[in-house]
Amino acid sequence: MIRHEQLTAAPKVLLHDHLDGGLRPGTVLELAGELGHRLPRTDADELGEWFVESADSGSLERYLETFDHTVAVMQNAEAIRRVASECVQDLAADGVVYAEIRYAPEQHLTAGLTLEQVVDAVREGFEHGMAHAERPIVARQLLTAMRHKARSMEIAELAVAYRDSGVVGFDIAGAEAGYPPTRHLDAFEYLQRENAHFTIHAGEAFGLPSIWQAIQWCGADRLGHGVRIIDDIRYDESAGDDGKVELGRLAAYVRDQRIPLEMCPSSNLQTGAADSIARHPIGLLTKLRFRVTVNTDNRLMSGTSMSRELALLADAFDYTLADVRWFAINAMKSAFLPFDERLAIIDTVIKPWYAEQLG
Repeated sequence: MIRHEQLTAAPKVLLHDHLDGGLRPGTVLELAGELGHRLPRTDADELGEWFVESADSGSLERYLETFDHTVAVMQNAEAIRRVASECVQDLAADGVVYAEIRYAPEQHLTAGLTLEQVVDAVREGFEHGMAHAERPIVARQLLTAMRHKARSMEIAELAVAYRDSGVVGFDIAGAEAGYPPTRHLDAFEYLQRENAHFTIHAGEAFGLPSIWQAIQWCGADRLGHGVRIIDDIRYDESAGDDGKVELGRLAAYVRDQRIPLEMCPSSNLQTGAADSIARHPIGLLTKLRFRVTVNTDNRLMSGTSMSRELALLADAFDYTLADVRWFAINAMKSAFLPFDERLAIIDTVIKPWYAEQLG
């Protein structure tokens, strides 16, 4: 059994976390009051519960509706800086040593900010958060384009322009059905020409075709969620550990090429991508040694943290601290930081702590 305090102290790496999905309820209340934005609750605890309950619908579309309130209060530079700083400090308090936080700059322009001003505000917030965090943490930005809109090339160019100023990659997000990643092929081809990193939300609410397009057409470095890769694996559960496993061509390619899966267990339950933690595909994918990483997705909407996600998995699959170490190193290997910076965090932060604990 892993002790709670041990799990909180453990160095963790987070690759899939949305800035507008991780606000503190109290911050949402204060910022909404300043703007005159009406919220469904006026008490911080009750508001936090409302976000979780509203997101816990089994529908990705309804899950995304909760962002109307968080995005609404992130429309000026001061608010964005505050949210970004608090995000970093909250993650550090939970033992996260490296984090890539994603958000869509195009969603923060209603009060007159430019795309560049949004990115600068997040960078300033991250720098403030890292300087004031109670534990050391490195935080970087992923710039997201919305797949149902037509600004992906513009956001891709923004990501390249800021890659020496705290931005390490690009992403597309939003409802998958009807909006395949191939609609943004020009942006992905541009990023490849610029030697830039990108991940794609794929295989969450939609199946194998979304994953196949993300990898084989668009060239994604990582898969955001990727949970539906399980549909390409045949496994006889009734045979227990001796059950025969057969990987389809796509699943075999993902595993063989070590394509990272940014898995978010609690979020997947809310959107209907999985029906329980115990039956979440992460269990089999980890057993088969896919490049699995554990993530939070939206900490506010899921009422979660990295420590909580790992605790749920440890309880469901009897994971030990050695498994937590494996997840952390997987994620750090898959980060969009330069190789020497990734290696430094693995060798000087992650491995020494786990070596001391594991003996």
